[in-house]
Amino acid sequence: MPNPPRTEALPDHVDDAGPAATGPGAADTAGPLGFARMTGSSIAGRDAAPWVTDFLNGAYYRRGIADRAVDDLRLAFAVLTTYWHREAAGRRLGLRDLASFHRAFGPLRFDTRRSPRGLLSREELFEGAGRLLGDGFRDSYADDARRGWGIGFPTRAERRAYEPGRRLKLARLGPLTPARAPADRQRWHTYPPVEMPSARAVIDALTLPETWPDYASDIGRFTPLRAGGLAGQTFEIEVAAGTESGLPVFTRGYVTITQLVTADDREALRDYFDRLEAGLAHYGESEPSAIPAGGTPLAGLNLTTHQGHFMGSGLNRLLLYTHEDKAWVRAAGTWDPMPWHLDGAYRLVGKEAQHAFWGEGSVTRLSMLHQLALRLGPKDQAL
Repeated sequence: MPNPPRTEALPDHVDDAGPAATGPGAADTAGPLGFARMTGSSIAGRDAAPWVTDFLNGAYYRRGIADRAVDDLRLAFAVLTTYWHREAAGRRLGLRDLASFHRAFGPLRFDTRRSPRGLLSREELFEGAGRLLGDGFRDSYADDARRGWGIGFPTRAERRAYEPGRRLKLARLGPLTPARAPADRQRWHTYPPVEMPSARAVIDALTLPETWPDYASDIGRFTPLRAGGLAGQTFEIEVAAGTESGLPVFTRGYVTITQLVTADDREALRDYFDRLEAGLAHYGESEPSAIPAGGTPLAGLNLTTHQGHFMGSGLNRLLLYTHEDKAWVRAAGTWDPMPWHLDGAYRLVGKEAQHAFWGEGSVTRLSMLHQLALRLGPKDQAL
């Protein structure tokens, strides 16, 4: 992956100054400063960014590529998110939380018997998490019934009582920014399809938004911010560029599901895919069909951007279909031309990461869709 873009003109991190602008034209007001505000995670303040990044590096990104296991990264994020939920909900992580992490993990990073100096093995992650969060964290993380939103809950009752809106308040969500340029000026792109174990397994997984962090990859993760199911759900997307070098640069964006069609309404499903195929045929540059000839569409959803998204204004789609007795998921995006401060970063590091995240190149550790397929099991189940 190319080196990260030069950022001398932008602050490393800017605290949210207040509620996002709304009303006509608000989507155009984010600009470079608004983009800078979207660095890192909504649950970490700027004074936490250095130690949070160092923790993630020690747990994952500073390892050699061959030594990385993506679930170790998910585990590290779960430690951070669970600690935030228990100790800091209602505020962002900050410098005040560094001491707790240092007491839990610092001695382990100096101990070279199980991992190189400065790094943390998976067992050391669990050992430190036990000091930080209690011995029960290991079991709660491993229990699908007590893990959700990237958090390990002590009990099922506490999981049921969780209010994802607390994180939404920290996000200070801006307005939706659907593509508004003429269709012939928009970028239309389909990503390669990824084979899934079964269509039923995909539906069962994706209709539980609280499980989406379980499919996080080396370069990105989705965390739901609202209670309920998929319709109208909003996600925080945390992405990392420069992961190959072991020097990740983090940013975030927000999307909301603004359309969801399934086989329960076959007319709406058919109209959705007909419109998409027509758009790709007219405006895509040698783009393949969303569904190959002979394929059967099963579901589609639109993820529309919010102000400040790292790709600007537009939407991405997730499409589920069957073809030749196999189940497939693919992404297909439609985007306005990017403003200058996004276009440069996208060309340098974003394009390669974006394409890998949605399955191009079939690098399993980089692709959320490949992680989903891996999580769901062998590809021999009934469709």
